[in-house]
Amino acid sequence: MTVLAETTTATATVRLPSAGGAAEEYRPAAPGAWTKPNRPIRSRIAYAAAHVVPTAWADNSPGAPAVIDWDTTLAYRHELWSYGLGVADAMDTAQRGMGLDWAATRELITRSGAEANAAGGAIACGAGTDQLDLADLPSGPAGITAIIDAYREQIDVVTAAGANVILMASRALAHTATGADDYLRVYETLLDEVDTPVILHWLGTMFDPALQGYWGSDDIPAATKVFADLLDAKASKIDGVKVSLLDAGHEIELRAGLPAGVRLYTGDDFNYPELILGDGTHHSDALLGIFAAIYPAASTALQALDAGDPIRARAILDSTQELGRHIFAAPTQFYKTGIAFLSWLNGHQPGFTMVGGLQSGRSLPHLVQTFRLADRAGLLTDPELAARRLGDLLSVHGWTVSS
Repeated sequence: MTVLAETTTATATVRLPSAGGAAEEYRPAAPGAWTKPNRPIRSRIAYAAAHVVPTAWADNSPGAPAVIDWDTTLAYRHELWSYGLGVADAMDTAQRGMGLDWAATRELITRSGAEANAAGGAIACGAGTDQLDLADLPSGPAGITAIIDAYREQIDVVTAAGANVILMASRALAHTATGADDYLRVYETLLDEVDTPVILHWLGTMFDPALQGYWGSDDIPAATKVFADLLDAKASKIDGVKVSLLDAGHEIELRAGLPAGVRLYTGDDFNYPELILGDGTHHSDALLGIFAAIYPAASTALQALDAGDPIRARAILDSTQELGRHIFAAPTQFYKTGIAFLSWLNGHQPGFTMVGGLQSGRSLPHLVQTFRLADRAGLLTDPELAARRLGDLLSVHGWTVSS
């Protein structure tokens, strides 16, 4: 269902492949009538997890150190702030562990923090352990100590940048821990040391297979018990939790049992409309990768919620859900490609490129469907530009286009 999409006066068409190999002359619609807020959004706290844009003429091939186009990357964050959303930076959306090395991450956190301060925008940044080389990491207690120290280093960088801390899930910890006690030792130590409450991030294996067995078990109920016990013990040091398991039922159950004052920031890019609107007793706030792709609609929906119109808010979010489920379809870790693709279609970056060459993470049919679904949701902000750019991409891949 498309909400707020208007009849287009655009003239651009693009010839798209369709079922059976036939061609279709496709004319995108005008964008939705999205609005920027004239006051801070109050009904929910909402962070969009932003991606990074590489320098076009640089070696951003797999395994090479990331070379970032800082002006374009930071301009995208200003775009998100202009719609009243906070920015979650240096997260998996920014390709942590998939092309963005620690040196580039550290600079991203520092630069984004400075821009947030200048713009008056909310920002939270991921602190992890990805400066560690797993091949050199000792086993046993020495390895756990090294992981704690790595977290400390990154927490210091985030804090110095003036950003809120998101404690990210650690591949090193998943690699080294021998059970739940090792997880509790790491997290309890860090939470005892922080001066300001942090957000804990539980990232599922559909996003990162290297996090198998997080919290000490492959069994989700058992892992959840360890996680919940930590929340109960350290509630005063926890602003909220971001749970990215793509399981609405699990999130609803966890949310209902959270200690007072601890928020649930949904990381469910499949089921976010129902989770954000809530069940009348509880609701989730948002820290979502999909919000970086649908931010004009997300902001307009939250403004409707602020205005006391939850029906309109839900309708707008529902209109983006098919797009979100497509972008985050398995293999889910390549959702970042779809977010960068829409950024390029909408003119927010000069080329469809990603650090680590990750623009190859999705097939051409997947990208064409992303274009179609974004159009149906009114999220092609310049339809003529989007049609022209998609036509160029199809041409490069051997498909004849016209416009």
